[in-house]
Amino acid sequence: MSSPLSMLRKTRRVPLPGPMNQQGRRVPFKENPFAGAPPSDFELMSSMMQRLTLLETKVKTQALDIDHKEKIITALEEKMKLLQKSTEKNSDRCREDDLIKTCHRLQGQLSEMERFLNDYGMIWVGSGEERDTASQQEVEEAEQTQSSERGVNFQINFDLVLQNIQQLNILAGEGESYVRVTSRGAQLAQQHLIPLRLYSNGIFMFNGPFRSYQEASTQQCMQDLMDGYFPSELQDRFADGVPFQVHDRREEEFQERRPWAEFPGKGQAVVGCTKGEKSTDSLEHAYCTVSQIPGRKLTMDQFLNRLPKVVVKAGRVIDIRDSVKASLQGSSDASNSHAVTLIDTPELQAMKERLELHETDPPNSARDVTTLRVKSEDGEHTYIMKMRFSETIGHLRQYLDKHRWTDATAYDIISAFPQRCYNEDSQTLLSCGLTPNAALLLRTRPGPQ
Repeated sequence: MSSPLSMLRKTRRVPLPGPMNQQGRRVPFKENPFAGAPPSDFELMSSMMQRLTLLETKVKTQALDIDHKEKIITALEEKMKLLQKSTEKNSDRCREDDLIKTCHRLQGQLSEMERFLNDYGMIWVGSGEERDTASQQEVEEAEQTQSSERGVNFQINFDLVLQNIQQLNILAGEGESYVRVTSRGAQLAQQHLIPLRLYSNGIFMFNGPFRSYQEASTQQCMQDLMDGYFPSELQDRFADGVPFQVHDRREEEFQERRPWAEFPGKGQAVVGCTKGEKSTDSLEHAYCTVSQIPGRKLTMDQFLNRLPKVVVKAGRVIDIRDSVKASLQGSSDASNSHAVTLIDTPELQAMKERLELHETDPPNSARDVTTLRVKSEDGEHTYIMKMRFSETIGHLRQYLDKHRWTDATAYDIISAFPQRCYNEDSQTLLSCGLTPNAALLLRTRPGPQ
């Protein structure tokens, strides 16, 4: 058996722990992340979800901040606009006040200078007065030259004027009668005609005065007639139009009476001029000079206007004025006269019955009546008819076929202004815009090729 001393002798001595007995110092090192075990899929998924949640929260917060800042910016911009407007108004007011003050100050100085000059018997003339008068004279001369050029260039188509006046008289109700209330009751009367005399150098409307073609108002009146309209100068006086009584004296020259007596003889030149005499003689033969103001003599047109416009004979409406006019003029050619036929319609019969009963106030249904003026294919015949707004194009064709004895499919009904063809028989006159009056044309329908 061994003794304890022998055991101490054989074992190795171990040093005691302590800082004095340590061989070296420990140094901190970075841990290697790859040294340990890798994270699992669940850990990766959870970390990713946390990051997404943080990002979504951050995005929502930033969106709210952006909206709030945009509202603040909008409010500030509105305040800026209001501020700018107020500053502009204030600046404009200040500018106006300054200008008013300056104007008052200058006016005061001007009045003081005028009083000062007046004390010494002087008047301020100014240096630019002569220039102003010269410029004013130039403007007046330019206006005179323009008016003279306009008068020289203005030409009148008398045939077109007479043709348009004839059509305008039909629209104005020439020859139609109306009920006039008198002290004893009522009677039928016709609308008064406006006398219009056409001379080579001007016109004579109503009872005067004579109006030359050089005047702007006369040119406007004649231009309206050539365009197919009533003169605009009569619009306020005759709102519904008025028929004219035309006297064609285009080959006569009207000369106003002068307050002094003219030289009764012929003028002579110093050196003599035989050619000039011939030219003046030719002009005297070409145009007759008229200086007498037209009186109230009964002319052929006035006599014709006193005759009834139409006469019903054997169920047909006959215009007797043209035949009487042809007889008076010695012309028996009936083809030269423009025939006008008043077609008998239910509305026309109702109007005649009201006239026979002396009804002054027509019913409301009688106000929805249109007057249609239809020209034939060759333009030599005109059909006038009274129809209601509710009647159709088919009714119009029936009335025309009854008096023309033609097939309804052989022609088309058209309007010139606006240019339109009315083929649908079911359309009403009101829907087609043919109210309260209209002018239509008949056109031959081309056959199938």
